[in-house]
Formats: sequence, C-alpha cells, structure tokens
Amino acid sequence: MEKGYIHVYTGNGKGKTTAALGVAVRKLCVGQNVFFGQFIKGMKYSETGLEEKIDGILFKQYGEDCFIDKTPTEEDKFRARRGLLDCKDIINSAKYQLVVLDEIFIAIYFNLLEVKDVLEVIKGKPENVEIILTGRYCPEEIIDVADLVTEMMEIKHYYSQGVLSRKGVDC
Repeated sequence: MEKGYIHVYTGNGKGKTTAALGVAVRKLCVGQNVFFGQFIKGMKYSETGLEEKIDGILFKQYGEDCFIDKTPTEEDKFRARRGLLDCKDIINSAKYQLVVLDEIFIAIYFNLLEVKDVLEVIKGKPENVEIILTGRYCPEEIIDVADLVTEMMEIKHYYSQGVLSRKGVDC
C-alpha cells in the first residue's frame, strides 16, 4: 500500500470521472487526502460539492465554462498549462496521497498540453502518490507508462434519445 500507481480511465463511454471519484472516496474513507484537478471544466459539477461535505478533498478547475463546444483560445491554453504546473507542485507536495487529473486527455487532444509535459509530471511523481488520469483519447505513450488502464466503451446512452445531462447522475 506504500506504492502509488498510475491509473488511466479513457474511452468514449460514460464513467471515467465517476470511476476516479470512486477511488477518491475510498482514499478519503481511510483518512487520506485527495486533490482533484479538472482540466477543461470550468462549471460547477455535482462532485465539487464533496469539498463541503467531506474533509480531505480539494477540487480545482482549470477550464472556463463549457469547453467542448468551442475552438480553444489562448486563454484555454494558458489555463491548461498553468493547471499542469499547479498539479505538478501538488503531486510533489506530499500533501495528497491521490491526485486526479480529470479530462487531461481532452486537453492533450485539443493541443492545450503536450504529451511529453504530462509524462514528465506523472513519471516524476513521488513513489507513494497515486495518480488517476481521465478523458477520451488517451495517448499511447501514457498507456505505456500507466499501471492500470480501463477503457469505457459506450454501447448505449440515453443522450441519443435526447435526454440531457441530469444533475447528480451525469453532471
């Protein structure tokens, strides 16, 4: 239990952030601290309410509003790069036993971050820090260094029937 591993949750199916949250709750239940850095995201999602209900978890968002429906701007690039530097400091601080880099693969996919920079951060982690990376389009280079890789595959989703995101379930 002293070694921290690198987890990847990727794919086009629902549940990547939710899987990371499940591990986060387990860490919190054994008295460990969790940092949840959300790339791309800038809106308050239901999970950010955990900070008010449970001690030991900190959320920080590095996005602005809803990113997915727009072309990346220089501000988006700045926020993502600043976020990665912030997460690097947090990982190396030894204050958090779990660090989640939520939607980081989307930031890479839209060229807000470079794979080599993300690899440098995760490869340089202290031995006892667990890291989870989430998002669609995980680069092969990150899969190669990860200890656990799970691909979520969409088989059927109610979005295709016109059901919008439901608070407390999807957002």
